[in-house]
Amino acid sequence: MLVALYTVVALWLSLYGFQALALTLLYFRHRRVNVPVARPPEGEWPVVVVQLPVYNERYVVERLIDAAAGLDYPRDRLTIQVLDDSTDDTTDIAEARAAQHRAAGVDVRVLQRADRSGYKAGALAFGLAQTDAEFVAVFDADFRPKTDFLRRTVAAMLAHPRAGMAQTRWSHLNDEYSYLTHAQSLALDGHFVVEQTARNRSGLLINFNGSGGVWRRACIEDAGGWQADTMTEDMDLSYRAQLAGWRTLYLPDVDAPAELPAQMEAFKRQQARWAQGSVQCLRKLTPRILRSDLRWYQKLMALVHISGYLSQPLIVLLLLTMLPLLWTGQATPSFLLALVFASAGPPLLYAVAQAALYRDWKRRFLYLPALLAVGAGMTWSTTKAVWQGLTTWGGVFKRTPKFRIEGRAGRWNANAYRLRSDWTVLGEIALFVYAVLTAGVAILRGQYVALPFIMLYVIGYAVVAASSLWQGRGAQSGG
Repeated sequence: MLVALYTVVALWLSLYGFQALALTLLYFRHRRVNVPVARPPEGEWPVVVVQLPVYNERYVVERLIDAAAGLDYPRDRLTIQVLDDSTDDTTDIAEARAAQHRAAGVDVRVLQRADRSGYKAGALAFGLAQTDAEFVAVFDADFRPKTDFLRRTVAAMLAHPRAGMAQTRWSHLNDEYSYLTHAQSLALDGHFVVEQTARNRSGLLINFNGSGGVWRRACIEDAGGWQADTMTEDMDLSYRAQLAGWRTLYLPDVDAPAELPAQMEAFKRQQARWAQGSVQCLRKLTPRILRSDLRWYQKLMALVHISGYLSQPLIVLLLLTMLPLLWTGQATPSFLLALVFASAGPPLLYAVAQAALYRDWKRRFLYLPALLAVGAGMTWSTTKAVWQGLTTWGGVFKRTPKFRIEGRAGRWNANAYRLRSDWTVLGEIALFVYAVLTAGVAILRGQYVALPFIMLYVIGYAVVAASSLWQGRGAQSGG
């Protein structure tokens, strides 16, 4: 039974590795395809509302409002909504900054709701009801959009009347700050350079990433609007829109700079929210995907895409089965060695993305071990989130705290939003001990081939648990 379980888990995990290989091949096939644009005369640009959903963001709300107010777009056709659900002094800071920009002729409004129902989805829906704008741009609090963002994205949307959404590539304000931000940039670059380009250019479904994108209002309304029954309202709406017949555009040449989480606990919170929400989308959207008119390969790739976080409990389960297998000396099927090829998929995808973006990509790619270790070490907290996604709808939207860190400068250890480590660190410590025991048994049994894989768990759980405890010591806030 252990061998059978191990085999099933290994085969399932290999599916995601082969997906990475397939997307890399599709990227090379379609990477030079350009998206046409249609730039109207200066007086005929459509009306746009820029929505800035914020909740307790005293450190970055001014940067966000300033960047939105600096967008190069006709002032008489632009409204900026600060959708403020804050309970601290963020509101006062936002009001003061908005007043400055209004005095300079920019229509910046701070909108507050009676309660935080629906969280981000509820805030976006509330703001949409206050405007009749044809296009809607969304930026989270950690973003600093470039001045030409609207002209480039709206021009692309105008050239495609059936395009309901245009997503841009996320770039990074602080990728050089630490090993953690370096690791995150590798993962995000792989997603935005290779995965999104490959999916969009080859006719596969893509997701809205929650920020750095523009929506056509008619598409939002036709697809059923923003809904709060999942923790990833962005993925949910974008999939519903495509299943309703709307096209999506991905614009890799337009980038939206954002701040990466610098604290391990903040990164864990972000990943847990994404994991819970994507699994909820899997439960919600699978019947619609299967009943749709999509081709079989589109359905398959869509399901593999939105089920990606199921890999997290599978990775934990793989570790748990290894110790008894090694102890009892049971042999795994020899054909599983062929699946090592699948494990090369993600590293290859990351390497291709780095080479496409940066001249010093080889130096940046040296942080791959950090990404793999952090990814392995976070599987316990994301597994917990996957379980919540499988058993509940919606949930409390715990935002990722931002500290206004740019480049290599900035301090966050005295920040009021710094998070304490939670009980999940106990699970990480327990799995670290289990992985050490597994490594010991592998050495005892002479199974040295398994050691590199097991040591990834050992290092990963040690790094994540130690970082969470060290960085969270003395924190005064739970975020």
